[in-house]
Amino acid sequence: MSTGIEQFASNLNFGALSKAQELKKRIFFTLGALIIYRLGTYLPLPGIDPQAWSDIFTQKSGGLLDMFNMFAGGAFSRMSLFTLNIMPYISAAIIMQLLTAMVPSFEQMKKEGEIGRKKINQYTRYMTVGLAAVQAYGLAVWLENVQTSTGGFAAMNPGLYFKASIIISIVGGTMFLMWLGEQITSRGVGNGISLIIFAGIVAELPRAIAGTLELGRQGALAPFLILLIFLFVIAVITFIVFMERAQRRLIIQYPKRQHGNKMMGGDSSHIPLKLNTSGVIPPIFASSLLFLPLTMVGFMGSEGNETIDTLARYLQSGQPLYMIFYGSLVAFFAFFYTAIVFNPKDTAENLRKYGGFIPGIRPGEKTAQYIDYVLTRITTIGAAYLVLVCLIPEFLMAKYQLPFYFGGTSLLIVVTVTMDTVAQIHSHLIAHQYEGLIKKSRLRGRRG
Repeated sequence: MSTGIEQFASNLNFGALSKAQELKKRIFFTLGALIIYRLGTYLPLPGIDPQAWSDIFTQKSGGLLDMFNMFAGGAFSRMSLFTLNIMPYISAAIIMQLLTAMVPSFEQMKKEGEIGRKKINQYTRYMTVGLAAVQAYGLAVWLENVQTSTGGFAAMNPGLYFKASIIISIVGGTMFLMWLGEQITSRGVGNGISLIIFAGIVAELPRAIAGTLELGRQGALAPFLILLIFLFVIAVITFIVFMERAQRRLIIQYPKRQHGNKMMGGDSSHIPLKLNTSGVIPPIFASSLLFLPLTMVGFMGSEGNETIDTLARYLQSGQPLYMIFYGSLVAFFAFFYTAIVFNPKDTAENLRKYGGFIPGIRPGEKTAQYIDYVLTRITTIGAAYLVLVCLIPEFLMAKYQLPFYFGGTSLLIVVTVTMDTVAQIHSHLIAHQYEGLIKKSRLRGRRG
């Protein structure tokens, strides 16, 4: 643990950070964008009775609704402009990645380089608008029909105008978040979409901790149990850091070559294969797909209330159906996303072009098969690790009625996004130091 902290501190060289003006601008831009996002989670949707919705959310809370609210950074419990958060965009990205893997025309588009990537991104945006509109309509219908404990309704003036205002507001909020995430990625530090989800979870953590301590004060939870919970959270974080840094290194050898009277080459390198190549994508994708049934239930109108109660009951955290669905989706996306981001055939072909080879393995097809074999084995371990981290804490949290923010999914997102962001900051610092060295060498050259 101390080694990890020392490495974390060394990555964040605050002395170098103070001199890197470009990096400071990127960090300030990221922080400003995240503050804007948090303010938006408090802007209420039009036509909704806050007291009635608060009563409904208290009745319906648990399972998927609590998980959805966690990913929305508390926006769903407040029924705000960013109620759907960035989830429609993530769902659209999943569909587009499935299409690029299965449809030849989309696969060819992906191989067109920057032009193809821009086309895919544009289609993803169009699909985000469609999904957000469908989900917003389902939510509006549900709000018109779901009742409070006293028989009231969340929608103050149900009808066509209410539905239209909800759809326009939610689609606008979702598209703004998508744009904000893209701006953070290009002009800030880190992955914008992941950071938006990260900010929502972190912002609600103090409230979750305060609620847990309040349960202890009221006697609902024993102090010893609260201590065990926090120790368990620390253990899970430590385990996540260890597994995220774990990698299998494939040794690469380059042959020696004769250049005149000198023997050149003969160097060795390695290909680092991460145990969890997919990162935090599988739990985010799996959660996004689990939210889709709630949208479909919204279309059932007044007859959908009993259905959503049944669905919510079976999809409570810790229930067998929830565990099976969620675990299966996490494992599937671990393999699926790894297959998308890492192609053994391309890696083997690049090694062959530059004369590199894996000792004992014939270059070309045999190298691709060997890399695929190793990658499949470590991805199996990585998928098992993700399922373990995502499900076991959720089961324990459900047993003791604690907030989702202490669950494995939220901890995995927070830790992984933090590590990725720190790594990007470190890369910017290294680039800044190289630029400084180049400028100094040029000045010395001019003086000479």
